[in-house]
Amino acid sequence: MEILVNISESLQKGKAKDVVELVKQAIADGIPASKILDQGLLDGMGKIGVRFKNNEVFVPEVLIAARALNQGTELLKQKLLEEGVQPIGRAIICTVKGDLHDIGKNLVKMMLEGAGFEVMDLGIDISEDKIVEAVREHKPQVLLLSALLTTTMNEQQVVIDALKAAGLRDSVKIMVGGAPISQSFSDQIGADAYSPDAASAAEVARTFVA
Repeated sequence: MEILVNISESLQKGKAKDVVELVKQAIADGIPASKILDQGLLDGMGKIGVRFKNNEVFVPEVLIAARALNQGTELLKQKLLEEGVQPIGRAIICTVKGDLHDIGKNLVKMMLEGAGFEVMDLGIDISEDKIVEAVREHKPQVLLLSALLTTTMNEQQVVIDALKAAGLRDSVKIMVGGAPISQSFSDQIGADAYSPDAASAAEVARTFVA
């Protein structure tokens, strides 16, 4: 459907105003909100994710596309509720205790939302106690822990140990990332997955809720 292709292409170009007008038009044309979301907005964000992964676009383009995505989905929220459309899964994301970096975390959050997740962002410098409490209360399928410093990367291990102590470790898939993190470190601390970039993180998270 041409209008859905136009929504996807406008989103990839970061043209939020055009996305809003096209989404309004698609709603007026009677196209189901789920179709506008999947074949228009999420299709565009998915393609931006692939291009980001391939170094064809960079952080500014992703941020602009994500803004267009948010404005488009805002228009669809009520319609999606009426149609009974559910997120594909629930994720919690944060930067661990002692670490104040958030750009990488924010990119991953955008990619997760673009993949259809409901994402709860706890923020930066989050202690293991707060993370355990959030997992207990909100029951996410995926927990994503970011650490950008060699001095804070071991906090990811602290969180995993705290979840084990609380009897919650097996209830959630734990993904780790950040500049100093590697696959071997992920294996060493007992995480379920490591991703080197935001687009890959969203792809891996999807496999956990498939």
